Amino acid sequence: MTRPACYPHPSAALLGSAGSHDLPLLDVLTSPVPIGLFNSPVDARHVLCLHLGDPVPVSYRAGSYERQGVRLHGQFCVVPEGSSTRWTLTQPATSLLLRLSPQILNDTAESMKLSGQHVQLAPAIHIRDPQIECIGWMMQAEDHDAYPGGRIFADSLAVALAARLFALQSRKPVTDQLTGPGLPGWRLRHVIDYVESHLDSDLTLAELAVVAGFSLSHFKTLFRQAMGMPVHRYVMERRLNRARQLMMEGKQSVTDIALETGFAHPSHLVRSMRSVLGLSPAQIRGMMTFI
Repeated sequence: MTRPACYPHPSAALLGSAGSHDLPLLDVLTSPVPIGLFNSPVDARHVLCLHLGDPVPVSYRAGSYERQGVRLHGQFCVVPEGSSTRWTLTQPATSLLLRLSPQILNDTAESMKLSGQHVQLAPAIHIRDPQIECIGWMMQAEDHDAYPGGRIFADSLAVALAARLFALQSRKPVTDQLTGPGLPGWRLRHVIDYVESHLDSDLTLAELAVVAGFSLSHFKTLFRQAMGMPVHRYVMERRLNRARQLMMEGKQSVTDIALETGFAHPSHLVRSMRSVLGLSPAQIRGMMTFI
């Protein structure tokens, strides 16, 4: 099926050097939906369509299932991989599309010990969930600002989204508690050493999970249990610490330091320093006079 202009390919900001063969675990795009009959393109990923803006009356058909209703801001529908839905709109609308890799959904199902039909993502329409909305708005903000958090933050949101979808589908609460041994100290040291030596690169959650020797969703939880914070927050703190040290040395510009410590751009480094450290680069450089 030809992809309409309103449904483009994944954001280049989240694609690796391998291009379309290195699809992110989760990406987002804002897509206009035209008035009248609209068949959503078939995607190799699971797609969540969050409605943006004013209420819009619609009719919806997936297979033999058909329903009419009004789409409200923040409501979403679930379109599983390889499927399509048929919409009839009485007025144009706008959707925020969250596209989730089947890889992370399968990995999350394994870590939650789900089996059989519980592993399959079911189609749904007009769902409302504050947690999924929050993930959607965070991804929208990341996309708007050219992904300052990098791949590792979007990867963390992908894991959270997959777990929440399964929780809604099974109507069972999801916890981060895992049975069995935690993250061994020597594996944790490998991860920490790897982060320190790759702060200038766009680290991914999957990359660090391989270093640790665990599945992606297991690693995310085990790391937080071991370090008391999520992986992406730990990486951010290490980048800020490295950047602070370089600024106090006073030998490089803010732009060069941002590149060396893995920030998307200098303004992101400055905002992060003010938010996390409560200091500007000028204030940090000024500390040298008191040492």
